[in-house]
Amino acid sequence: MRAGPFLVDEKEIEERFIRASGPGGQNVNKVASAVQLRFDAMRSRAFPDGVRSRLLKLAGARATKDGVILIEASRFRDQARNREDARARLAALIERAASPPKKRIRTRTPVSQKRKRLEEKTRRGEVKRRRARPAADSVDG
Repeated sequence: MRAGPFLVDEKEIEERFIRASGPGGQNVNKVASAVQLRFDAMRSRAFPDGVRSRLLKLAGARATKDGVILIEASRFRDQARNREDARARLAALIERAASPPKKRIRTRTPVSQKRKRLEEKTRRGEVKRRRARPAADSVDG
């Protein structure tokens, strides 16, 4: 299977067909149309270490502690389309992991924005000060 710049060996992908919930009428209880795809990313020789770690991080809850990625596809009623869907989702995940994240370039907050923020804080403080009751010493008695 080709996924971006990588070629994943078909032997590394294990597919199990299970009964799906949802649409399908009476067939849903008889036919195993959902696909559970298992891909052992930790043992796969298709990726360098950086891509492997990004792949497992992107997989999130779909990855087990052992580094196996589980993808369940039951969107369609027939097995072949669910199988295609599961493989396409795995390929998309691998493609996302293949491109390293962009380095963030730190930028400085413009002086005008800092000044604007401080002026707004001063204005808000002034409004709140005016709402307060007059001090007791300034009242003529």
